[in-house]
Amino acid sequence: MMQAYDYDSDESPTTSDEHINSRNSSRSDTASSSSTPPILFNPRPHVVKIVKSDTGFGFNVKGQVSEGGQLRSLNGELYAPLQHVSAVLNRGAADTAGLRKGDRILEVNGLHVEGAAHRNVVDLIKNGGNELTMIVVSVEDPDMDRFDYGEESSMAYGHDYTENRSLPVTIPSYSKVNDALERYTVFNIHMAGRQLGSRRYSEFVELHSALKRHFYDYSFPRLPGKRIFRLNEQELDQRRRGLEQYLEKICTIRVIAESDLVQKFLMECDPMCEVDIRLMLPNGTAMSVRIRRSISASLFFTTAQKRLQLSREGAAACSIFELLDNSFERKVNESESVHELYTHNYSSASSSCLLFRKFIFDIDRERALCRRDMTFRQICFFQAIGDLHSGRVVTTRKSYQLAAIQNEENMDEFLEMARNLEGYNQVTFPPSVCILRKRKQTVIMVVRYANLLLKCPEDGNSMEIEWDRIQDFRVCDDGTAFSFDYLRERNGNEEETDREATRKNTKYVKLETGFAEYMADCFAQINTERQSGAEWKKDRSRATVTREQCPSEDPSESRETPPPTTHKIQFEKRILEQHRDCID
Repeated sequence: MMQAYDYDSDESPTTSDEHINSRNSSRSDTASSSSTPPILFNPRPHVVKIVKSDTGFGFNVKGQVSEGGQLRSLNGELYAPLQHVSAVLNRGAADTAGLRKGDRILEVNGLHVEGAAHRNVVDLIKNGGNELTMIVVSVEDPDMDRFDYGEESSMAYGHDYTENRSLPVTIPSYSKVNDALERYTVFNIHMAGRQLGSRRYSEFVELHSALKRHFYDYSFPRLPGKRIFRLNEQELDQRRRGLEQYLEKICTIRVIAESDLVQKFLMECDPMCEVDIRLMLPNGTAMSVRIRRSISASLFFTTAQKRLQLSREGAAACSIFELLDNSFERKVNESESVHELYTHNYSSASSSCLLFRKFIFDIDRERALCRRDMTFRQICFFQAIGDLHSGRVVTTRKSYQLAAIQNEENMDEFLEMARNLEGYNQVTFPPSVCILRKRKQTVIMVVRYANLLLKCPEDGNSMEIEWDRIQDFRVCDDGTAFSFDYLRERNGNEEETDREATRKNTKYVKLETGFAEYMADCFAQINTERQSGAEWKKDRSRATVTREQCPSEDPSESRETPPPTTHKIQFEKRILEQHRDCID
């Protein structure tokens, strides 16, 4: 039943003493560093307006867990059981607004809470935003803790310690470090089996002290004790288990685990420390690479290339990819931190989100590289099998034949059959937003060596654009969009110097996507491969004509004449020159 309260407010006529009480109880100033005058007792229902500050609302609420209850007398009036203020933060927002310890809460943001359950009152306070308006009744100091029972929740700092989360943090091992100045032990912190970094025991002590200062009202678990003498292996392992239990307990509380103190402790270790990063290979196995945690993707790729004994030509056709939650594989930029990607994707089902995959579109060039590099041929073979199983490469009638030759003895035959299937050596991007005729439309872009395909799943339309019609491409809007220019039609009668005709026929396409950098890399790779392929074919035809025009000579004379440079050697030199920057 709703009840109307005759409460004091700033508009009601009051005496001088009542005016002081009303003014102190209804102020909505935020927390201040200056001292506040003593709050006078007001036995009548009165309004308290609180504005959340950096320390939250600054008070605790306590009361019965269930609804209803027996009526009780309070200042001569009968009330159902009320939630009450069990603590007020000194100089906090509630203290500044005039809230007293022991005040009984009648209304919260205009809603009647007499006889309400504790959880309902707490939810009303937290869901009301940054401003809180309550009608409360103050009690005498002897009655302040009367009927002091039930559940208690803290409104100070705005922290809710009841919300839990699962954060798989472990310390499976420790290491001993010897540098020029000292010798010490570090404990290796892992997240879901992936090493975040290493911390000393003293850094755990600093974290514990900082957390106790920030979350002053939370009872933290104890750290393993400090020892004066050097610890043996058994004692070090005991300390490791104690530190692991400490991290597990504090990381189960969401507000603590997501705080800047804990996140900095877990993620911002010494950049020079070495960590183990697992890299998934196309054959499904994981290769562990130990590097410095601050290393870039380009140096990480070079380390993996040497471990795999991949040639420079083969390395120029491969790259590091990141497996995303939607099973899309994104090419990692050379300047990105692989350790940051590795640790932030700890929730993925795979043991690692980093993949070593080929990055090539020209099938003729891939076929030539496979003949010269056995390691690259194995990469292509196992990646083709994985793409068939995942559906990236579409097969219908040849599925039985492909399944019968999925072995390394028939590697070349399997690759030749796979190269003729839809989806081989092409990238299908997730749907992007394209603005056409002043309206947004969903577009799927497919990058392949033959042409560029744009599909609209809404109306089923599609458009193919030849690569020689692409005029320019770019990443725009701070990496959130990709755009390119292409010619609508080609007129063989037009001269190349006719810029006005070219400008009229040029169309601008802009896609809003989170993979703009990857799209630009694909366009650049296609452009490079097409130029290399055109030069390779030109050299090949020139060599063929030379052989046809060359008259038959005596075998002894042919030995003295040096053979002409073949297109194969020239092609290798051009590939090495074009990719020397990314290889070195």
